[in-house]
Amino acid sequence: MKLDRLIYDPASLVTFYEEGFAALGALCERTWHDRLEIVAEGGAAKLWNPDGALHEVELTFAPADAKAARDAVREVFPGCPLTFRLAETLRPSPLPLERVALAGESRAHAPDPAVAEKLWRAQFRDTTQWSLTAPFKGDFHFSLVALARCEIQAIDQHWSLHRVAVSLPGGEPDDSLAREFSFAQADPGMAAGAAWPAPEPARWQAILRIALAADLAAELAAIRARQENYLYRELDRIDEYFATYEQELSARAARSASPSAKVKTADRLAAAKAEHARRRVDQVARHEIRVHPHLDALLLVAEPAWRGSLKVERAHVAQSVEALFVPRARRWLA
Repeated sequence: MKLDRLIYDPASLVTFYEEGFAALGALCERTWHDRLEIVAEGGAAKLWNPDGALHEVELTFAPADAKAARDAVREVFPGCPLTFRLAETLRPSPLPLERVALAGESRAHAPDPAVAEKLWRAQFRDTTQWSLTAPFKGDFHFSLVALARCEIQAIDQHWSLHRVAVSLPGGEPDDSLAREFSFAQADPGMAAGAAWPAPEPARWQAILRIALAADLAAELAAIRARQENYLYRELDRIDEYFATYEQELSARAARSASPSAKVKTADRLAAAKAEHARRRVDQVARHEIRVHPHLDALLLVAEPAWRGSLKVERAHVAQSVEALFVPRARRWLA
């Protein structure tokens, strides 16, 4: 899901800068309600000096409605480059994989078989027969939740923040978990009993890329439509220019009886065609859309689930299935 942008608030941003630079080892002091003096060296100073030399500056946090031109060296304002650099510096590298167990429904009460069957049939509509061959057993369902900043480079640059959740091991998107994750409750005691899956960086990267692409689809569609309109306009302009130029050269050649003039015209026409093709390729490259995701957090989530041994008939094929029922989502993973 795409997260809403935070409203620019100078007071909150002063606190973020003060705590952020203090975490990097810099000395910070508020000289006024909208001013912060920073003395930095080493890693903190690299935000201004690549060599990390000692740097002292008093930052002014501009109000949201300020109209005057901004000084990116000494002022903080909406979209300030220093804010992006500070956030990137505070981001740990390599990104740690954190784990959390969510509190769920009581593990003492397995789902009612009739309810479980109804939900199965609603999810797998080709089921003709369903039976539970053994009592439900307590288990865990694992998901991967990622927080990603997406930079979309087009004619205009776009930034958005997304939270995506996928079920493991299959990688199915879990929109409800991504949407409601802010309201979830952790249960540290439950984490001890979970058999956490081993990290699979390459595979997880692939499924997160698919989930993020689906989350960005609507936004990219609007950007792509605008880019195509601009591109067609530029291509039409280029085509019209070179068509007129080639017609003029051809008309000159037709009026001239000199063989050398005809040779020169042919050379110019060939050069014009090559330049025409180059200009078109250049415009296509200029109107490409590039998406650069930046992962800011990666979380492995365990939640209570129930494993059932089922005997089902789907599409007239009888089969024995080990499936997982997830109470939070009220869905089966088969």
